[in-house]
Amino acid sequence: MTADYVIVGAGSAGSALAYRLGEAGASVTVIEHGGTDAGPFIQMPGALSYPMNMAMYDWGFQTEPEPHLGGRNLATPRGKVIGGSSSINGMVYVRGHARDFDRWRDMGAQGWGYADVLPYFKRMENWHGGSDSGDGAWRGTDGPLHITRGPRSNPLFNAFIEAGRQAGYPVTADYNGEAQEGFGAMEATIWKGRRWSAANAYLRPAMKAGNVAVVRALASRVVFEGNRAVGVEVRRGGGVEVIRAGVEVILAASSINTPKILMLSGIGPGKHLAEHGIAVRADRAGVGANLQDHLEVYMQYAAKLPITLYKYWNIFGKGLIGAQWLLTGKGLGASNQFEACAFIRSRAGIDYPDIQYHFLPIAVRYNGKAAAAGHGFQVHVGPMRSLSRGAITLRSADPADAPVIRFNYMSETQDWEEFRACIRLTREVFGQDAMHAHVKSEIQPGAGVQSDAEIDAFIREHAESAYHPCGTARMGRADDPAAVVDPECRVIGVDGLRVADSSIFPQVTNGNLNAPSIMVGEKAADHILGRAPLARSNQVPMVNPNWQTAQR
Repeated sequence: MTADYVIVGAGSAGSALAYRLGEAGASVTVIEHGGTDAGPFIQMPGALSYPMNMAMYDWGFQTEPEPHLGGRNLATPRGKVIGGSSSINGMVYVRGHARDFDRWRDMGAQGWGYADVLPYFKRMENWHGGSDSGDGAWRGTDGPLHITRGPRSNPLFNAFIEAGRQAGYPVTADYNGEAQEGFGAMEATIWKGRRWSAANAYLRPAMKAGNVAVVRALASRVVFEGNRAVGVEVRRGGGVEVIRAGVEVILAASSINTPKILMLSGIGPGKHLAEHGIAVRADRAGVGANLQDHLEVYMQYAAKLPITLYKYWNIFGKGLIGAQWLLTGKGLGASNQFEACAFIRSRAGIDYPDIQYHFLPIAVRYNGKAAAAGHGFQVHVGPMRSLSRGAITLRSADPADAPVIRFNYMSETQDWEEFRACIRLTREVFGQDAMHAHVKSEIQPGAGVQSDAEIDAFIREHAESAYHPCGTARMGRADDPAAVVDPECRVIGVDGLRVADSSIFPQVTNGNLNAPSIMVGEKAADHILGRAPLARSNQVPMVNPNWQTAQR
């Protein structure tokens, strides 16, 4: 089997890349180990807690014991399904802050500053923000990816936004537009009541057009002739075969599996590869290094009024929601229930937001277990730019073995300082008049948790991944020994091989990573096709003019 381009991974970036390459007339084979995304568990937004806890859709990765989190093993879900993690995530749409991408540029990713990437965000978007959603000039309206806002019919959403305003924070009309900082409506990749994954937005249209085919198999390594990548070795049906690429191979297998495949192919830290009997093709110390993520805690409150989703948290209630969605595509099942959010700064002297909130009108965990009996609600809150760095390494030379995942969470003093600020600032927001009619008591951490030591103990026991791993094949200058790919996504040290997924992020972006991952696929396609990049934007985003002296 041969195609012009072979892409490993049918996730957020891989699907976008396949679409654009196929649109240009190239033949594309996409290798995906996972299967179909059909069925309500994935397609119904309200069922989001199910697919990331199902082995048929999730790789089931876990970290090694995290030494700064009491030795806990944290779940690291990654999509093993058409659409990748965009088919099992929370559907939240966040581009990231403009200064995130300017930092990428300053770290050696030339051509990836905000002015460079904004046109690609616009190209991918089909935005349905509405008349009260800010200046539409910042958004795209004819791309494949539908982006919508929930109805915010539950009064708790607007109460949360108003509480933020009362606490002195701005209200932003569009955190993905001119001004990220503030409280406002959250956006989602949902369209007509259905999860609008990268598979629905990009991959299916690409396959329908005829140039793109998907092969279900486990990619084991990249095949080389001399120094040039010419295909991918895969395992399927009990056998081993090679899918050949006439032009290039592109890895878009996630920040967990992409470095694993690179190392199995002889590209990575030479000493580590030798330990596993793998011949070194390119000694790149950065492969698997620079692993980053967002951690968060759930701050949960008991509700005074019976208006939360708890009344549906039973077999009968869930059945009603599911039946309504199946019959009409509407109702509570048509929303991910993340309909309000905020981005704020933890202290004066921080130039752009470093704390993110997701508000949810029920007190529940990602695994679907209610935290406490009775009505409640919560915010997911955590710092955005941890200094902690971990690594992905090989467990063995067997492609069937999961890699070793060590995030080294909370290994920096600043992480603890920022997390304490998250908790104390959140309590201040929920103490505003707008929440008085709704807050009965604090479930967790609980009113008795006040000192630094008590808050740290809560974080150590309860912090969870927000499922935003990235950075393990980072982009940089070709002469940077820690870089893995150059600014055109080419793997340094070999020919015919690129990486296009969240692995290449030099630094984690503000917020959820689905949007910037898709953007990487969009922009990488132009580099691969040898096209001139889209014209740079001259739009200047808002940064709080008082950031040096004021926290809000």
